[in-house]
Amino acid sequence: MDLALPRRLTRVALNAVRTVPRLGTVLTELRDAARQIERLATFAAQELPEVVYQLELIRGQLAAIERRFPPARSVEAGDEAADGIHREALREAARGRR
Repeated sequence: MDLALPRRLTRVALNAVRTVPRLGTVLTELRDAARQIERLATFAAQELPEVVYQLELIRGQLAAIERRFPPARSVEAGDEAADGIHREALREAARGRR
């Protein structure tokens, strides 16, 4: 009588029984992780409208500041008048240091 099959089945059954506690631990950790994700999602859902509101206030403040100042004349854009003014200011500053 061949006993290999019953031994193999016994080993498989023992391995299955040994893995049950590990599976339980993994499921517990997954459940805890899901709870943490749920808490984070709830927090984000509650705080996101406040963050958006504050960003809109900042955007409005920046727009008000931009309206107070005239548009800058850019030297990089090839504005010759601004370039001349810039060169003259540098000359005057250099004369003042002498």
